[in-house]
Amino acid sequence: MHPALSVILFTTSSGAGYGLLILLAVFGALGLVPAAPGLGLAAFLLSLGLITAGLLASTFHLGRPERAWRAFTQWRTSWLSREGVASVATYVPALGFGFGWVWLGSNDGGWAALGLLAALGALATLVCTGMIYASLPTIQRWHNGWVVPNYLALGLMSGAVLLDAVCRLAGLARPALGVTELVLIALAAGLKLGYWRHIDGTRAASTPATATGLAAPVRLLEAPHTEENYLMREMGFRIARKHAAKLRRIALVAGFAAPFALALIALLIGGWAGALASLLAAAAVALGLVVERWLFFAEARHTVMLYYGADAA
Repeated sequence: MHPALSVILFTTSSGAGYGLLILLAVFGALGLVPAAPGLGLAAFLLSLGLITAGLLASTFHLGRPERAWRAFTQWRTSWLSREGVASVATYVPALGFGFGWVWLGSNDGGWAALGLLAALGALATLVCTGMIYASLPTIQRWHNGWVVPNYLALGLMSGAVLLDAVCRLAGLARPALGVTELVLIALAAGLKLGYWRHIDGTRAASTPATATGLAAPVRLLEAPHTEENYLMREMGFRIARKHAAKLRRIALVAGFAAPFALALIALLIGGWAGALASLLAAAAVALGLVVERWLFFAEARHTVMLYYGADAA
């Protein structure tokens, strides 16, 4: 699959924003993060800014972005439409929660309830995003039980890294948040490794023989088109195995190993040195997740390419 920049930005940016919103609500409701107006303003601006930027970026992959509103009408059958509805609905309790935190200095009671409602909306949106890909039987590397848990874990991990950085810069570091961050990084890394192991060890479900219904070995006699078309551009992207292996190592180091080490340093030393370490962890996660998301699309193989000469999909 063609790794479009707009979709990569959408999935990484909005995922981090929703993860940050979820952790803000949970830690605020538990009283583990104080309702400091400055901290709340920075965290909510970052969270809602990432969410909005991601959602806007997603429209650039549409042929007619001005018709994006029509996606909201298909929520009965489309995970993309459900994602759109959930994402917009999440703004309402999120803005209310932010108002209570920033303007009234409160993140408990009714405001905490609004925050938890926003967290549920954010969680539902992340699930819908993952299901957009996991629900496609035509792409075997997405149509499995690893995709949705990976989306959730990566969103929560990146959100935890951002929240820890914001808290430390505000001088309000919380050990419980630092420990949670380490746990989420380890969990996300384990799920990513499990996903890669799954797609590497699973045989292709479709071949030219199964696609055409012919028992004998099938090969392409002539190309169906004399020049490249939309399907070949969008569905026919391929990456060499050696390049994929190299990029996986970069994603593991930048997206998981380096942030884990930096988060541990921040937890142990604290102060401005810890704040610097947490900022470096956030930068590393951003780089690692862009590479990981690029690979998620580049390594996917669509069944339609069997009709264009692919051996398996």
